Amino acid sequence: MGKLLIVGSVAFDDIETPFGKSDRILGGAGTFIGLAASQFKVESAVVSVVGDDFPQEYLDLFTDHNIDISGIEVVKGGKTFYWKGKYHNDLNSRDTLVTELNTMADFNPIVPDSFKDADVVMLGNLHPNIQLGVIAQMEERPKLIIADTMNYWMNHTWDELVEMIAKIDVITINDEEARQMTNEYSLVKAAAKIHEMGPKYVVIKKGEHGALLFHNEHVFFAPALPLKEVFDPTGAGDTFAGGFAGYLAEAENISFESLKNAIIHGSNLASFCVERFGTERMIGLEKHEVRNRLMQFKELTQFNIELT
Repeated sequence: MGKLLIVGSVAFDDIETPFGKSDRILGGAGTFIGLAASQFKVESAVVSVVGDDFPQEYLDLFTDHNIDISGIEVVKGGKTFYWKGKYHNDLNSRDTLVTELNTMADFNPIVPDSFKDADVVMLGNLHPNIQLGVIAQMEERPKLIIADTMNYWMNHTWDELVEMIAKIDVITINDEEARQMTNEYSLVKAAAKIHEMGPKYVVIKKGEHGALLFHNEHVFFAPALPLKEVFDPTGAGDTFAGGFAGYLAEAENISFESLKNAIIHGSNLASFCVERFGTERMIGLEKHEVRNRLMQFKELTQFNIELT
């Protein structure tokens, strides 16, 4: 059984979509990544920080999903990170109405001793210096370091971001961020430039249009499953990352073929996440549901063709 270390926010989200409002619910990148990874046979831990306003039932939820919470710091008298957003009718764009960093503003992650030898490290979207600090705490280099980032860090902490990217194996970003990072419109050219910055593998997420995996001259595309309804896209990218990292930690096999499978597993789990508000769908997700939908993915992409 592989060991997976997850570093990311554990938060309160307040979401409004064309289909309704959630009020204050459990969210955060670390939460979505952890719940997705719990679908695999892995030892996982989430490193994060919350205030003492964070309900014990949410901490118990992590434990119930076999997620180690010894790395989640509870700050006495502190308030948990809070985000409020409103999605437009197409669900592809949103407005951030409120962001309160609270305890996350002074987040200094401490990796539990029992996870300093993790096989896979999944660094959620955080300040590059925080991501670098986690890498420095590992006793030996993990088999795989995966990092998510966004355009905010490109705009405000470019030098630190470049330093962090040079130390990782896989970067996961969306198509807009890949283009901004490289000044290349072609995603093939963008991925090649990002390879030169350090990562062996580049994963470019395209939302409802799937995801691309690049490794040297090799390219793999995974479609997004067409869904009858998309209720709330919050956390879909982090759920994808959790499925991706969870599969690789369980497989204990780092190869292009293995990463191709990881992309499919990540896309599969993300397709569940969007069906309800926040983490609601992921909390009660059953193994048989995951397997059945994987079969749908297989049917979506499998075909026979005669080449002459």
